Amino acid sequence: MPSATAERDVAPHGLPVHEVVLIAETDADTGLSGATAGERLATSGPNRLPERRGPGRLRRMLGQFHNPLIYVLLGAAALTAVLGEVVDASVVLGVVLVNAIVGYLQEVRAERALDALEAMVRTEATVIRDGTAVRVTSEELVPGDLVVLEEGDQVPADLRLVRTRELRVDESALTGESQPVAKDPLPVPHDTALADRTNMAYSGTLVTTGGGRGVVVATGADTEIGHVHRLVGSTRAVQTPLTRKLARFSKALTVVIMGLAVVSVVIGVLRGEPFADMVTAAVALAVGAIPEGLPAAVTVTLAIGVARMARRNAVIRRLPAVETLGSTTLVCTDKTGTLTANAMTVRQVVAGGDRWEVDGIGYSPLGEHPPAPDAVREVLLAGLACNDADVVLHEDRWTAVGDPTEAALVVSARKAGLTSDDVPERVDELPFTSQRRFMATRHVGGVVYLKGAVERISGFTGSTDRPEAEALAGQGLRVLAFARARVPEDVPLTEDALHGAVLLGLQAMHDPPRPEALEAVRACQDAGIEVRMITGDHFGTARAIADRFALADGAVHARVSPEEKLKLVKEFQAAGNVVAMTGDGVNDAPALRRADIGVAMGRSGTEVAKQAADMVLTDDNFSSIRAAVEEGRAVFDNLRKFIIWTLPTNMAEGLVILTAILLGTALPILPVQILWINMTTAVALGLTLAFEPREPEVMRRPPLPPSLPLLTRALVHRILLVSAVLLAGSFAAFHLSGGPLDEARTVAVNVFVAAQIAYLFNCRSLEQLRPRVGLRRNPWLLVGVTVTIALQLAFTYLPAMNTLFHTAPIGWSAWAAVVALAVVAYGVVELEKWWRRRIKGRAEPALGAPSAPEARDESAV
Repeated sequence: MPSATAERDVAPHGLPVHEVVLIAETDADTGLSGATAGERLATSGPNRLPERRGPGRLRRMLGQFHNPLIYVLLGAAALTAVLGEVVDASVVLGVVLVNAIVGYLQEVRAERALDALEAMVRTEATVIRDGTAVRVTSEELVPGDLVVLEEGDQVPADLRLVRTRELRVDESALTGESQPVAKDPLPVPHDTALADRTNMAYSGTLVTTGGGRGVVVATGADTEIGHVHRLVGSTRAVQTPLTRKLARFSKALTVVIMGLAVVSVVIGVLRGEPFADMVTAAVALAVGAIPEGLPAAVTVTLAIGVARMARRNAVIRRLPAVETLGSTTLVCTDKTGTLTANAMTVRQVVAGGDRWEVDGIGYSPLGEHPPAPDAVREVLLAGLACNDADVVLHEDRWTAVGDPTEAALVVSARKAGLTSDDVPERVDELPFTSQRRFMATRHVGGVVYLKGAVERISGFTGSTDRPEAEALAGQGLRVLAFARARVPEDVPLTEDALHGAVLLGLQAMHDPPRPEALEAVRACQDAGIEVRMITGDHFGTARAIADRFALADGAVHARVSPEEKLKLVKEFQAAGNVVAMTGDGVNDAPALRRADIGVAMGRSGTEVAKQAADMVLTDDNFSSIRAAVEEGRAVFDNLRKFIIWTLPTNMAEGLVILTAILLGTALPILPVQILWINMTTAVALGLTLAFEPREPEVMRRPPLPPSLPLLTRALVHRILLVSAVLLAGSFAAFHLSGGPLDEARTVAVNVFVAAQIAYLFNCRSLEQLRPRVGLRRNPWLLVGVTVTIALQLAFTYLPAMNTLFHTAPIGWSAWAAVVALAVVAYGVVELEKWWRRRIKGRAEPALGAPSAPEARDESAV
């Protein structure tokens, strides 16, 4: 008995039918016997894709804690618990647990592409066994089985066709071929590409017309769709630019924090301080330096971006994908349905010296159209008569029933006012085949209409409008010729009987570019994003569309297999690009999963593609990608604003503790007070930055280089500047308050919070001076400030809060000092902005952009 692997090794598409039958040890008429099929099923196993086993729930949950900063926080919680600080330990553990739960839930929803692939191949099939046709489940098929295909069937396994009857198969989900493929049993060269193997029918594809029989040559994991399944399963989803930068930042910050904590303990002990007190101070330093609110801010900012994108027809399946879009440097787009309308449309009809321009896109026959001359109407009538397709209105959308090319002919005829009532009754036909390359239908009265390739119709008419046909083809249009003959009904309808037919004219059609996609591609290019077309369609068809979008020859990749798509994505990533990949078919799934941002089509896309993707376009439109990139850039801007806002506070808190230890003075702020500052301000103040609208120039600047560190030198300088202001201000307020220790600490805490409020207004733009931007753009900012002030008043004056956080009421003079220090902090940052913009001039790198050495420095923070 042959194995599926052996059959694949000898390339059944390159062998004649009798050799395939011999190798498969079957019969082209009677198929396998029931007993033989049972034996092979026991040996080869069921015809289904292998099950996969992911990590268990416990392992998946534990994986959420694998982060250097989380380790530091857990260690700090353990130490504070040992030292009896239950409140501190509980707050820290609560933050860690919430972040872990959010990450776990996201991951559980993520990996479903393989499940969708498995569902695609579960169907029933008609198979010949012991000479009799029987229905079996697709899982029961074995190599050597003889499968019967009919119109509407889903191909249940990889078949080498042995007999066909006008068979055409829609392979778009597997190969990207935009038109159904005509099939026949003749062998093709061994090196023929997958999409051109006309004697094969592959698992998961769909029979659109005709029928045939084929011998099963591969089942389960050995099928082409099984190969895609392995590619998806073995393809590693890459980290997003933000997660890579945050991971690098977290490692660097962890080293710094641990180093400072150890130094503080050593210095304190050498100075004769109690070891327990120094451990407490080290914990305070660690907790203060870690931005506990960062995970929550990232999640909320991304979630807001998701909501904004949903309103612009882009549904995000994984939160980090929002930010990835903003960092995209290269978009690999499919052709059919994304750049084009995925609906063949007749554009011109040429007949009798007349040219009729056809308006509209898609299969809708409605609308105002110019009257068609008589000669043009005759061509349109021929296209309507010599036709097996139709168009129907389904859920407010016109769709094709049957071959898309024939459906386009139905639409062009209806636009001229012709209907099926104008067509004489059909009494005979010569159907289209890949060898015949034309179709003919005979109607009552002996009238015969022909349609087909120009060169074939010219063989019957003796003449064609060849220059006109070549001119139309040069525009990227598919040209069909139409003719009329008269063959009496008592004369057999053969090719010989059609000689002497009269040429009626030409119809030229194409899958038109979406007008909004044309604008969107230009907008991406203006934003510094390279656009490449990757399609399984023929190069000539792809080139014609690419010319409309002003894409260079090197930006077009045609006749691309799933492996080649995946390879291209990897090559682009290896060159330093952040790659967005669009797709709608099974063949796109591995590349969608591998890309930094996989984008699936919501209308025409297979479930496999949707599950493998990070984002789904509800309108299948490239312009939605442009909108999503715009929103993604705004999200990244807001995330960076939050990070630049929160880090100076964390750094200053750590420096306050370290300075106090070095000077041998009392701590100006306690660990529990640090937690209060970090958690309340991060939520009430920091998260308001997530609602900042996108800045007007967001799509007029190039994408940030993937190697750009999270913090450029300019941003680090600003963080250090603000940290120094906070450090000096809090120490001054603490030592000059003149009151008891609790009051002094209360003043210091309020200085931190007031300065954060002031700095929040600075951070609404990293470069522009604040008076140029109105508050109405983000009303949540004022809400956050109001809530923060109310919390600080409670923190300062409520007895319960005084007891819990070791605070005390303060007087008006203390508040005056707090407000004055906040105004100073605001003024210092605005002055620094002015200095960068006016003194150093435009040659100075922007805050969000690196200098040349920084752009190359992968080790930067």
